[in-house]
Amino acid sequence: MKKEYLLTPGPTPLPPQVSLAMAQPIIHHRTPQFQEILKEASLGLKWVFQTANDVFIISSSGTGAMEAAVMNLLSYGDTALVVQGGKFGERWTEIAKAYGITPEIIDVEWGKSVAPEEIRKRLKANPQIKAVFTTLCETSTGVDNDIASIAKIVKETSAVLAVDAISGLGAVDIKTDAWGVDVVVAGSQKGLMLPPGLGFISVSPKAWKLVEASKSPRYYLDLRKAKKALDKNDTPFTSSITLIIALNEALKIMQKDGLEYIFKRHKAMAEATRAAMKALGLELFAPTAASDGVTAANVPAGIDGEKLVKTMRDTYGVTIAGGQDELKGKVFRIAHMGFIAESDIITGLACLEKVLTQMGYKFNLGAGVKAAEEVFLK
Repeated sequence: MKKEYLLTPGPTPLPPQVSLAMAQPIIHHRTPQFQEILKEASLGLKWVFQTANDVFIISSSGTGAMEAAVMNLLSYGDTALVVQGGKFGERWTEIAKAYGITPEIIDVEWGKSVAPEEIRKRLKANPQIKAVFTTLCETSTGVDNDIASIAKIVKETSAVLAVDAISGLGAVDIKTDAWGVDVVVAGSQKGLMLPPGLGFISVSPKAWKLVEASKSPRYYLDLRKAKKALDKNDTPFTSSITLIIALNEALKIMQKDGLEYIFKRHKAMAEATRAAMKALGLELFAPTAASDGVTAANVPAGIDGEKLVKTMRDTYGVTIAGGQDELKGKVFRIAHMGFIAESDIITGLACLEKVLTQMGYKFNLGAGVKAAEEVFLK
């Protein structure tokens, strides 16, 4: 019998309470009983988003929330500034083009974060830019961007700032209102400890003016419909009832722990994972601005990166993530977000050491586990 361990940056493991919540008999979504659950979940979302703004729940993956941000903020022919520092930064560009938005692109070397001053420079040079799209945690590279500094810059202009926090929310701090972030999008299957299927989007008053003015075609993802429904503790279309019940349970768990503790816990697991990589002689793909949500490491020379990930998963039941696009086979990624504990990290590292040894990579067996344990003991 093989026990499974999930250490991927989405989906992440589910707390037992969340799994049990989804086993309850389903209820109808147009009832006072469900509306009470939805109201409680909405308040919990505001807490984790750190905002007083509305947070809309969409029955989609996080990409649906990204698309909702683009189509509701902008119109055909508008210009947006897009930060591309990985696969998901590129997704902003792809969505913008699909709606006839002209993307002005800041290309950032994969593994590095964007320089906030570059955003200031671009906004000053082109006052026609209506929105800036960037990423909190770039999942494909394990890099965090300095959203606080970026928000301060964008706030001084007429543009709005939209942040993909899909792999960051609930693992990495983002003070939506305090920093002045206009739009934050997220997904259910990462730091929020849920299955895939829910997207979330918060909208500031500044951004809402663009929502009202947008001429983009929209129906299912029309935030005006979502707001009209939310004002009545409802959703415009059939709700993902079971997932929202689970969301409510996950948010209760998070609120019991508190954001300060949650961020501290993720930081400790990230530092332990990075210390283990160093002890094993492995280079971090992103040595600076490394995220507390996911760690990306370079596959050592002579090792088949795809086989490494496949063997850990199929032979030993420990699932980590490989590289995406240009990084396929070149990096592997270990997530430490959501319902992941110190023991999961230790198990994952032990398996990594075992498979690397079997593949011929030379190092002191146990060095990575020891380094991680030393961080956890601090």
